[in-house]
Amino acid sequence: MEMATSAAAAAGEGTSCGGGGGGGGGAVPEAGGPEIAFFDVETSVPQRAGQGYALLEFGAILVCPRRLVVVGSYATLVRPGDLGVVSAASVRCNGITRDAVAAAPGFRDVADAVYTVLHGRVWAGHNIVRFDSARIREAFAEIGRPPPEPKGMIDTLPLLTQKFGRRAGDMKMASLANYFGLGRQSHRSLDDVRMNLEVLKYCATVLFLEASLPGVLTVENLVERAITRSQANGAASPGVPKPVAQSSPDSSKRQRTVSQVDNAIQAGGNQQSIDPATNKEPIELISNIEEITLGSGTQIDASSSGFSGFLEPDDVSTESIQISVPSSYRLTRKTSIKHKGSPLQLCCAGLRIQFGVSTKFLDSAGRPKLNILVDIPENLSKILEFCDGIAQKSSQDSGSTSEWRPLIKKYGYVNRPTVRLHIPTIVSGEAATYGTDIYQKEASGNIQKLVFSKVDVAELNSWFVRGNMVDAFFSLELYDYEQNAGIRLVAKKLVVQSK
Repeated sequence: MEMATSAAAAAGEGTSCGGGGGGGGGAVPEAGGPEIAFFDVETSVPQRAGQGYALLEFGAILVCPRRLVVVGSYATLVRPGDLGVVSAASVRCNGITRDAVAAAPGFRDVADAVYTVLHGRVWAGHNIVRFDSARIREAFAEIGRPPPEPKGMIDTLPLLTQKFGRRAGDMKMASLANYFGLGRQSHRSLDDVRMNLEVLKYCATVLFLEASLPGVLTVENLVERAITRSQANGAASPGVPKPVAQSSPDSSKRQRTVSQVDNAIQAGGNQQSIDPATNKEPIELISNIEEITLGSGTQIDASSSGFSGFLEPDDVSTESIQISVPSSYRLTRKTSIKHKGSPLQLCCAGLRIQFGVSTKFLDSAGRPKLNILVDIPENLSKILEFCDGIAQKSSQDSGSTSEWRPLIKKYGYVNRPTVRLHIPTIVSGEAATYGTDIYQKEASGNIQKLVFSKVDVAELNSWFVRGNMVDAFFSLELYDYEQNAGIRLVAKKLVVQSK
């Protein structure tokens, strides 16, 4: 079988996985070989509900798994049964026009070649589990032939997200290519699979280097050093104010009861949170601190009845916990964990901070998600483990192929249970602030609400110091995104206890 079609040429690439350097051969090795088949498809863009994808291009390279060299390649345009599916939106997506595919072979004419390239080999590609492999099966089904079957499958989207972390934002191929300076993604099959292989090599190299010097090259240390430098610069710059707790002259006029404060918190707790962009210089944190005078013996903690709707662990019965799934029966933002018919929200006092504000997790736009790691007591751990278990089963029952991310992680010699409390951010125009109400509790028992008008990770981190205790009020949110699913604990209110 010839290696080249009118859509692409593959001259000058070796054909033996075990042999020496590149030779000239031009034939695709027979099906079922040891090579890894990296492949990609380009399709039309559906324009209406119920309209499927039409295959427009297939491209693959065969890679020797021992030497990571390309030993063969194949690519072809594919003429769809209806040229009308090549819409303007489709052309904007991949640049493949109707004229380009009008003279191309139909899939029936190239099915043998595609089958030979893929069948019996390990398949590899970016998001191939959910997209590319599904399109291949559909194309073979349309011509009444059994599809090729993989010997194994490597989807680099969940693989790199898990191993490399979301350093490149949404971890799409274009974002990864930009992260490593590999140029723009062309959205053409053969170019994309070559880029996929290069990205994989780069990620593997970075991980190898970090493993060689774990105390020097890890992302966490680089972030911590950046924060340390920022704090040092702030200390050296008299113009950068620190968020020092202080009462305004008219603070006596603004004294409130616990219930009034908590009602205000509840009113603002339903805002939708968006993570801020962080590609600017560290911005100055302007803090206004509102002092709240409490009556004797009154505390804002997990036992405060004023913050209604939040339950302490001992008040929760696992028999009353259920997963509420919408009609689509798939984990979405509408999916919720309920206790006795109401959304389950928890509170717990005296959680020890193990790690301060972390920024190593990124959202789909590449912006950091802020969170802190805290120890949790046994009674809270049991509740969360139960929720994690029923949510995971619900995810599996819904048919999700995403990897479930455990809510509780255990650290140390005693395997102490820990969780991440996420601090959402709210963006309005150019300004960003925290979606979590943050308080400071002094040794005297006074509670001060910190009102941050801007987001500054270094300054926020100064409040959440390792070893400090925090009272937390949080909700449980389920997610299923980019091959990862789980429960996220979103902090609605945090009370940091001063030492």
